[in-house]
Amino acid sequence: MGLFTIIGVFIIILAATSLKIIRPYEKGLIERLGKFHREAQPGLQFIFPFIDRMIKVDMRERVIDVPPQEVITKDNVIVTVDAVIYYEVTEAFRVIYNVNNFEVAAIKLAQTNLRNVIGELELDQTLTSREMINTRLREVLDEATDKWGVKVTRVEIKKIDPPTDIMEAMSKQMKAERMKRAAVLEAEGYKQAAILRAEGDKRSAILKAEGQAESVKRVAEAQKYKYEVEAKGQAEAIVNVFNAIHKGNPTKDLIKIKYLETLKEMSNGKSSKMFIPYDIMGVLGSITTMFEAKTFKESSEEEKTEKNN
Repeated sequence: MGLFTIIGVFIIILAATSLKIIRPYEKGLIERLGKFHREAQPGLQFIFPFIDRMIKVDMRERVIDVPPQEVITKDNVIVTVDAVIYYEVTEAFRVIYNVNNFEVAAIKLAQTNLRNVIGELELDQTLTSREMINTRLREVLDEATDKWGVKVTRVEIKKIDPPTDIMEAMSKQMKAERMKRAAVLEAEGYKQAAILRAEGDKRSAILKAEGQAESVKRVAEAQKYKYEVEAKGQAEAIVNVFNAIHKGNPTKDLIKIKYLETLKEMSNGKSSKMFIPYDIMGVLGSITTMFEAKTFKESSEEEKTEKNN
C-alpha cells in the first residue's frame, strides 16, 4: 500500500508539472534544458517535467506610471512632470529575451525623453502644448521599444506643476488678461451701441425727410389737380357761354353793353386797373349813339308835355 501510494502521488505531481493551461490573453515560451524551444498558444499545453520550463507572457495592454520628476524648461523654470505610459506586447519572445525588465527600462526612457522634449520648450508652451508633448514622447518611446517587442499606444502627461511663485505670477497675469479682455469687450459694446444709435438717428432723419418730401409732392399734385380741374371747368364754362351767346344771335350793341358791365365788375377792388378794349372806337361810337338816343327821347317827351299843357 505504501509503495502504490508513493507511486500515485508521484504520478499526480508529474501530471501537474507536465500539463499547463495558457489563458486567451497569454502566450507561453517553452525552454528546454535552458534553451528556447517553442512558443505555446492559449489552451492546454504539455511539457516534460524537469526538462522543460514555461514562461507566460501577458499580451494585454498595460499601463506604467512614470514617477514625478523635476524638469527644466528652455527659459530655466523648474517644473514637476508626472506621466503615464500605455503599452502592449506584440512579440513575447523579444520582451523576455531582449530586455531584462521592460517596465523599469520604459520608465527610465520616458524620464529621459521628458527632459529632452520639455527642455526645448518655454514654460508657456509647456503648459499649453500637452498634446504635442504626448505625441512626441509616444513616437520616441515606440521607436525605442520596437526592438523589445512592445508597442507604446499612448503617453499622457497627468500634470505639470510650476513653482509656487510662478503660479502666483501666472495667476496675476491671467487676471490682468481677463480684465483687459473685459475692458476691450465693454468698449466694443459701447462702440457698437453708439454706431447703432447713430445709424438709427440717420435712418430716422432720412425717413422723416422722405416723408416730408412725399407729403409736399402729394400736396403739390393735389393743388395741380385742383387748378387743372378749375381751369378745365372755367374753359368749359366759357365755351358754353360763347356757344349760348352765338346761338342767341345777339346784336353788336348788346355785346358791347355786356362787355362794359363786365369791365365794371372787374374794376371792383383795391388795386387800380386799366382796361383798354381792342375795338375802343367802336365802343365809344356805341356809347355816343346811346347817349344821343337817350337825349332825343327826353326832348320828345318834354315837347309832348308842353303841348299837353
